[in-house]
Amino acid sequence: MRFYTQTHRHYCGIDLHARSMYLCILDADGEVLLHRNMKSTPEAFLSAVAPYREELVVLRRRNHLMRKRADLLAHIQNTASQYNLPPLGTRVDRKGERDSIPAHFPDPVVRRSVELDLALIAHYDALLNTLEQELTLLAKGHDAFAYQLLRSIPGVGRILSLVMLYEIEDIGRFPRVQEFLSYARLVKAQRESAGKVHGHSGKKIGNAHLKWAFSEAAVLFLRKNPDRQRLVDRLAKKHGKGKALSILAARLGRTVYVMLKRREPVRSAEVLRPQLTMEGTAKPDA
Repeated sequence: MRFYTQTHRHYCGIDLHARSMYLCILDADGEVLLHRNMKSTPEAFLSAVAPYREELVVLRRRNHLMRKRADLLAHIQNTASQYNLPPLGTRVDRKGERDSIPAHFPDPVVRRSVELDLALIAHYDALLNTLEQELTLLAKGHDAFAYQLLRSIPGVGRILSLVMLYEIEDIGRFPRVQEFLSYARLVKAQRESAGKVHGHSGKKIGNAHLKWAFSEAAVLFLRKNPDRQRLVDRLAKKHGKGKALSILAARLGRTVYVMLKRREPVRSAEVLRPQLTMEGTAKPDA
């Protein structure tokens, strides 16, 4: 991987399913050391990777933990609805507001179930906090300047900057901004033949993680800023709210491309321009 300043000895990728998983392990030279379908159990996994445990890197685990935590949060909300109880009135995802939640459920059995959910959420919170701190330290070791550039964008916090940093890997592999936007699923892929466009296709081509990160960043970019919100309101009148946010996400993607290419920050006002070029000038939308 060109992004890392130093290589690891072994790399592991997993295609995980409920009852089975496909495991692939590469060495630092890209040679395949193991590729196998196996049962989806901890024992099978640990046995398979045992010969390669030295400097083994397994990718994208935080997403799995976050989904498990989100399922628990949703289960508590759904339980209140299923028993025809009033809305909780508190944010389950906020640690300081959870103490009063069990008392909201009068049935002792249901209340105990909710308490178990809350205990698991607290456990996931601790695991995720530790993991995020470790990832942040790794990111600063790999490319601290790029990490701080991403953090300079309003609305892009620690998690979004980490996702962008590692999913982009190396901005140099995208010769043009159009290729980067396509890879990040921020523009529609065109189906062409003999120079003619025949609609769009390939909606799932590209990086879904970057699509999510820039979509989240677009919403957070608007927070507590009337000027930015007015821009999106104008776009919404013409294209609808969903399309307006997609346009903003694409502008953020263009901004990130320019920032990482130039290795210098971009002012937030430039993000709102229709098109940001490598020279920092704006061009009208086509």
